[in-house]
Amino acid sequence: MDKQPTDAEDGRRRVTELIRDARICLLTTTAVDGRLVSRPMGLQEAEFDGDLWFFAYADSAKVRQIRVNPQVNVGFADQRHHAWVSVAGTAAEEWDRARAERLWHPLLKTWFPDGLDTPGLTLIKVHAGSAEYWDAPGSTVVNLLGLARAAVTGQPPKAGENHEVSY
Repeated sequence: MDKQPTDAEDGRRRVTELIRDARICLLTTTAVDGRLVSRPMGLQEAEFDGDLWFFAYADSAKVRQIRVNPQVNVGFADQRHHAWVSVAGTAAEEWDRARAERLWHPLLKTWFPDGLDTPGLTLIKVHAGSAEYWDAPGSTVVNLLGLARAAVTGQPPKAGENHEVSY
């Protein structure tokens, strides 16, 4: 299967596939002192239409940081398929009970013990401005052989396909 996108729509479709497979990501925000801060998050909706959704506490550092500087990055790694996605966009706290009900999963009770009635529960919406993804060819063995060949020849290994997508 050729993973080279033929147009922007194909690129967006590939980003959606990669995000759906990864599901866990790193959400990066900017702290008040300018430091970049990343933390693991579970994506709540795998159908990616340009928006990503996360549950959080309204008084958490990440939500406070988003209120001050809404520019964020969301990075996904799918080690099994040797693929990575970086989504740059703007984030906002956006509580919507109906959406929260659609996005809710019982495993979230681990972090939000009262379910949707957990005090301070909110949603973070990340609206993508752009995404970049990398698809590495072949299996782990093929990639390791490529690294070994690069070490012997002094030539960099083939890193796979890399594409940028605008939203």
